[in-house]
Order: sequence, then C-alpha cells, then structure tokens
Amino acid sequence: MSRGIGEFELVQGAIPEWLAVFVAVLTQLGDVWFLSVLVAVVYWTRTDRRDDVAVVAGVTLAGFAFMAALKHVFALPRPDQPLLPAEELPTLIQPLYEATATAAGYGFPSGHALMTTVVYLSLVDLLAIGSRRSRLAGAISIITLVSVSRIALGVHYLVDIVAGVGLGLVFLAVTAALVSSRPSDRATIAFALAVGLGGLNLLVSGVTANALVLAGASLGAFGGWQLVVFGRRLRATDHLSTAAWHLLTRAALAVAALVPLFAALGTFEFFSAGALGGLVGLGVATLLALPFASRSIASGTGSRQ
Repeated sequence: MSRGIGEFELVQGAIPEWLAVFVAVLTQLGDVWFLSVLVAVVYWTRTDRRDDVAVVAGVTLAGFAFMAALKHVFALPRPDQPLLPAEELPTLIQPLYEATATAAGYGFPSGHALMTTVVYLSLVDLLAIGSRRSRLAGAISIITLVSVSRIALGVHYLVDIVAGVGLGLVFLAVTAALVSSRPSDRATIAFALAVGLGGLNLLVSGVTANALVLAGASLGAFGGWQLVVFGRRLRATDHLSTAAWHLLTRAALAVAALVPLFAALGTFEFFSAGALGGLVGLGVATLLALPFASRSIASGTGSRQ
C-alpha cells in the first residue's frame, strides 16, 4: 500500500528539468557526510563554546543511530518516483546526479528531515552569524528546503518527511532533558546516549557496515571526551590524592571505550567493516581530544619560555 497522496505530481511538476542537478546537490545539506563535517568544523572553530558543540556532536551521533534503528524497525520501502532519469542528463553530469539524487534502504522516517531538524536547530545558539532570530529562520529554511528536495527527488513520501521532522523535534526535547540532568558533564551524557543508541542500532539493524561505523564513532567520541575531561581535571588539581577517584574513573571510562576500537583494528581484516569502525572511532576520538591536547602543549611551551 502506497503512503503517497499525490505529492510527487505537485512538487516534481513545479521543478524544471534544468534544476534537477541543483536539487540533487541541495539535498546534500542534510546528508550524513555534510552534517558530520559541519559539526566537526563548528567544534574546531568555536573555541569559546567547544563544550556546547561537543554536546551537539553527541546528540548528532545519537540521532544518526536513532534514525537508522527506526528505519529498520518500520522497514517501509522508498517510493520509485525519480525526478529525472540520469540518462537524460549530459554524460559528464550523470555520475554526480546518480550519487546525490538516489537513495537506498528504507524510507520511513526521512533521515534527512530528522537529522536536519536535530543538527541545524541545535546549532542555532552556537553560531556567530547574525541574530538568533535570523539563525533560527535560516535553520528552518534549510530544514524545509532539504525536506522538499527529498520529495522532489522521489526518494521520500510526504508522510516520511513529516514524521522525520516531528521525531527530530521530540528527539531534541528528550535529549535536552537528559543532558541537562547533569549540567557539569552534559557532553558525557550526550556521548553516552550515542553509545547506547549505537548499540541498539546494531541489535536492530544487524552487524552491517554502517551500524559498525556508527557504533565505532560513538565509542570513539565517548572515549575521546573522557580524555578531555581527564586532562582538564589533571591540570586543575594541585594535589592528585584529592582527585584520584575522579581521574581514575575518567581513565577507566576512556579505556573501556577505546580498547574495543584498537581490538577491532587487530582482529578484523584491514578493509573489513569491523576494522573501519575501529579506525573511524579512533579518528573521532582524536578529533575531539586534539584541540585540548594542542592547547596544553602550547601552554606548557609558553610557560617554559
């Protein structure tokens, strides 16, 4: 039974053929790779709000796992209503269009709609561009454009989009309540949630390459952040005996998260999904911890001059 209500005729009929490639590129604003790069760039550039961006990173990883698990729970197919057959485009453009305008896997809910809602609304208060009202308007505009592009490309029904946005808003509300339960360690809660949902996604989706990579990234993020907190507390402590328990706890949490990633590299073949999950996880851990390690080294060098 189709979930459609005639939305493809309405949306696709309003888009001229020459705009097809533009729509395909526009939809990348909600793709996993773009959202991941966006959050990483904000994390590295907003040095004054890095802890807050770390929370967004944890919520983003948790959102990816939440979305992937939901797709496998509902297991509803995508529509087969392409905006434009790739064969009608010039040969040089066809690979770009096929890579950006097509989608595989299940269709409900829309991952693009869910994740653009989660990420762009989360970043409203963290970007230093314009006023908050203009940033909120920009976030809503991007969410709307990406959502419409998914219908225009024929890879989602309208109900998939509405469900994605709605679930994204609910997910934001729930995660906000969870991370605020421990104001002094919000990022740890966010990354722990990502690890939990990453594990749930493995159970629901099966041990697929995407699920392993996402689980590895979540473990790496959690372990990397524990190293950050460990380093901060170590630098802020005059007497190690008074902070020994906290330091040991952070070290144990970091080891518990990172050891499986190193083990994956040594257990699985190099180009296997398991090894890729370990490699991605260690890369994410490095990405999170490196700015703080670099600052510590720079401070130490400056103090000796």
